[in-house]
Amino acid sequence: QTQLLGVLLAAASNFLISVSLSIQKCAHLRLVCQAEQKPYYRSKLWWCGITLLGLGEVGNFTAYGFAPITLVAPLGCVSVVGSAFISVFFLKGNMRTADILGGALTITGIYLLVTFAPSVPQELTARQVQNYLVSWPFLVYSILEIIIFCILLYFYKRRAVKHIMVLLMMVALLASLTVIAVKAVSSMIALSVNGKMQLTYSVFYIMSVLMAISCAFQIKFLNQAMHLYEARAVVPINFVFFTTSAIISGVIFYREFQSAAFLSVFMFLFGCLLCFLGVIIIARNKKEEHLQIPFIDCGHIPGQKLTGKIQPDSHSSCYGTLNKEDDSVKRQ
Repeated sequence: QTQLLGVLLAAASNFLISVSLSIQKCAHLRLVCQAEQKPYYRSKLWWCGITLLGLGEVGNFTAYGFAPITLVAPLGCVSVVGSAFISVFFLKGNMRTADILGGALTITGIYLLVTFAPSVPQELTARQVQNYLVSWPFLVYSILEIIIFCILLYFYKRRAVKHIMVLLMMVALLASLTVIAVKAVSSMIALSVNGKMQLTYSVFYIMSVLMAISCAFQIKFLNQAMHLYEARAVVPINFVFFTTSAIISGVIFYREFQSAAFLSVFMFLFGCLLCFLGVIIIARNKKEEHLQIPFIDCGHIPGQKLTGKIQPDSHSSCYGTLNKEDDSVKRQ
């Protein structure tokens, strides 16, 4: 019952995030089309989207305290599917065959994930987290992760390699630490609220700092990837890398598949594969949306008389003709 609560909370939170992103995008489009430009942070619609985004992230954080990492992390696909369908209503987009196919694969994958997810006790105490931190599987995993991250960081810093795979692999490696810390912090807070105080242990603050630092650098590299590459390339790759990294972390650190049957593991991984395919189909076939601004208004240029709206010519360096009343400025 507790695990089901975590699943419902994660699914609802990711859907809320997809709604918030659509609202924010709608707010930006409205602001750009207005005659009088104003900062986006003065838009009530934009703040509504930010509020929903915050609620969704808080819900995701709470879900890790009730359900395994291996189940909560893949449910991030709900936000991708939700964004595809919500954009039809908010942004007046078209329902595509790829959206329907990707949505069907993702929903099937989610059903398999929920059905065959590992059933593990969710009461995670501070002492258990301490024992997991010094266990040899996690120590080996941490050493390998640090070595790989340092190699990628070397190419990123010294060789100026900004390839999408390099950036998103660093994001995934940081995300593995983030989800471990998030689950530990969320679980200890939940136990403390229920009367079993865990906040007096130093490991709680260690995991909180680890969560904050890893999340901050994760956002840094992800934002750079979004700046350099199209969203339809970043979204599916990041989802696959993040989910795979989170599942590996849950298996190694929290031992979530320790007593699972082979069939359950196989069907769970098959469900993950369906979710991956669904997200890739939706994201890769989504066209980048651009604002259509049909003219340039030169009415505010000092000393110039406006002759009308000036249509840009993409095949010429000239952007139209202005009447120049002063002969001294005819030649530049």
